[in-house]
Parts: sequence; C-alpha cells; structure tokens
Amino acid sequence: MKTVTICGSMKYEKEMPIIAFKLETKHGYNVLQCVYNFEKEELSSLDVEALREAHYKKIDISDGIYVVDIGGYIGNSTKEEIRYAKENKKEIIMHSSYDL
Repeated sequence: MKTVTICGSMKYEKEMPIIAFKLETKHGYNVLQCVYNFEKEELSSLDVEALREAHYKKIDISDGIYVVDIGGYIGNSTKEEIRYAKENKKEIIMHSSYDL
C-alpha cells in the first residue's frame, strides 16, 4: 500500500476529502490529508507556518504526492509542493490523469 500526501489548492477543500476517501477505499492508497479549516478560524502567521511544516513532513514520510489539479489548475503553493516532492524523489500522481 502506497502512502501519498494529497496536495492542491484550498479552493478544492470540499473535493479533496472525497478524493482521499475514494483513493483509500477504491484504489488501495493510504492518504495523508492536509488540515481543513472548515470553521474558517482566523490563522496567525505561526498557525500557517505550523500547517506548512506539518504538510511538508507528510510529504517527507510519503511515497509520493497526489496533486488535485481539477480543470488543470495548480496554485503557487501546490507548485512549490510539487517541486519539493521532485527534489526528494517522490512519485507525483496527477488527479487529472487518474481514473476516479
């Protein structure tokens, strides 16, 4: 079972948990998800940095990343995560080329 960290713009915050569920139940992946701020709490710069650090740690311990690129959109943060994953020899799986 491969472990992947899900990466994508927070504009897809509603879609990403659904995609992660399908990856785990239908495709045999173990998915590390980002933390969703459904309550829309205001985040301090320390909160943002803690979330970023945790997300990159998830990439470190994963076999690869699963990039949610709905409609071909990849934001700047996700581009940076892809670059980081490539530098660390992680597999990159694009949602747009996966059959879900």
